[in-house]
Amino acid sequence: MVTIRKVYRGTELAKQLLQFVENCSWHEVKEHIADMLKSWKFTEWECMFAAVDNGEIVGMASIMKTDYYPLPEIYPWISCIFVTENARGHHISGQIIEYANDYAKGLGYKKTYIPTEYSGLYEHYGYRYVCDIVNYGGLKDRLYSKELV
Repeated sequence: MVTIRKVYRGTELAKQLLQFVENCSWHEVKEHIADMLKSWKFTEWECMFAAVDNGEIVGMASIMKTDYYPLPEIYPWISCIFVTENARGHHISGQIIEYANDYAKGLGYKKTYIPTEYSGLYEHYGYRYVCDIVNYGGLKDRLYSKELV
């Protein structure tokens, strides 16, 4: 059974998550996420979440005030969503997103945002397409939002 856990600085789970990130197949961003974990670049309420199955991390996500976009007025961002290939197809990303949304709602937020290059995935979790956005690297992504009720 998969459980979603908030990751705290300096814990065994934080060490396991760093190892998970360093060994994951998401080559485009794993160095960036590993750097965030090593230097613990999380402020205020920002954090990472880990999906744990039988003691092993199989997925992750973050909730951040800023992301890889010049849009400081938009937050919180649910980002860094990744599930291992072997664990896909079991709705783990949905569980992580739901946990992150509950966390955001507990902080008083009424909406969350997910940036992605994909379409057709986050709509399954209640997100709606808002517009295209350009990241700091100059690439175009899709912005999704969800009202937290």
